[in-house]
Amino acid sequence: MTVVGPFGLSVRDQALEADVQAGLAAVDEGLREATKSEVPFITEAAQHLVRAGGKRFRPLLVMLCAQFGDPYAPGVVPSAVVVELTHLATLYHDDVMDEAAVRRGVPSANTRWGNSVAVLTGDFLFARASQILADLGPEAVRVQAVAFERLVTGQILETAGPQDGRDPVDHYLDVLGGKTGSLVAVSCRFGAMMSGADETVVDVLSQYGERLGVAFQLADDVLDIASDSHESGKTPGTDLREGIPTLPVLRLRERADRLGLTEDRELCELLDSDLSDDTRHAEALRLLRAHPALEQARRDTVRYAEDARAALAPLRECDAKVALMELCDAVVHRAG
Repeated sequence: MTVVGPFGLSVRDQALEADVQAGLAAVDEGLREATKSEVPFITEAAQHLVRAGGKRFRPLLVMLCAQFGDPYAPGVVPSAVVVELTHLATLYHDDVMDEAAVRRGVPSANTRWGNSVAVLTGDFLFARASQILADLGPEAVRVQAVAFERLVTGQILETAGPQDGRDPVDHYLDVLGGKTGSLVAVSCRFGAMMSGADETVVDVLSQYGERLGVAFQLADDVLDIASDSHESGKTPGTDLREGIPTLPVLRLRERADRLGLTEDRELCELLDSDLSDDTRHAEALRLLRAHPALEQARRDTVRYAEDARAALAPLRECDAKVALMELCDAVVHRAG
């Protein structure tokens, strides 16, 4: 049993292990090539997050889902490069929107070079992803375009907030389906599709990816409150400081409205205050870490991970299916 990929995923089959390791190595090489430019400064900025590492969660899913067809098919690795480039591009843009100072344990691109360079570098990565995608055929272009529309729509809906009368938690889960679930679902779809798997298998794996993607982001929400920067590679409470209503905060507000407890309302008032003040920010983190809302967010994460696992039921039994099921456990473990 060998550990590969993010979260210490264990792979029991040596052939599967070799395929996954070789695939991820090829993706890393593809990322380095795709982020090169004739302009050295663009190369430096575009490779900033590639060099910083990362879990390569989406390429790993491409490799595992390709096992349900021909994992050596020529479109598998390029499609994994496409989804990772797209993901990296969104990180450059997200850090500008969130005014984040740290990403993957290094200064964010906007901190190092300013917002304009960070936004344009993200655009450069989107362009390079599109070039690779064009060689994968019109269906791949369509799949990516639909996912990208959902991703941007999710980001806009998060910025706009829920409409009057809409439950904030339901709204937020819809946002995550677009922002995160869509691209994780495409990772699974591309792996199966490019390998020539049956359409029913492609659909099953896409549903799995959508649910796993939401669970993955919910685990990040919990980590933003519960972890330190060493664990997450990000500054703890970044979303909190920027007033971004992640699930633990939404569950707190839901509880405050339902029960009307003084301590809940006081914590809500603290969160509504200026959390750019380090003392108030630290106090808000301390209180949220001890609050039942954080545990509720963990339970929500478990529920989505279990739904992802259940989606795999129609697939044939194989080592790749076991690995996909273990990823559900690994996501939950992150939020534990």
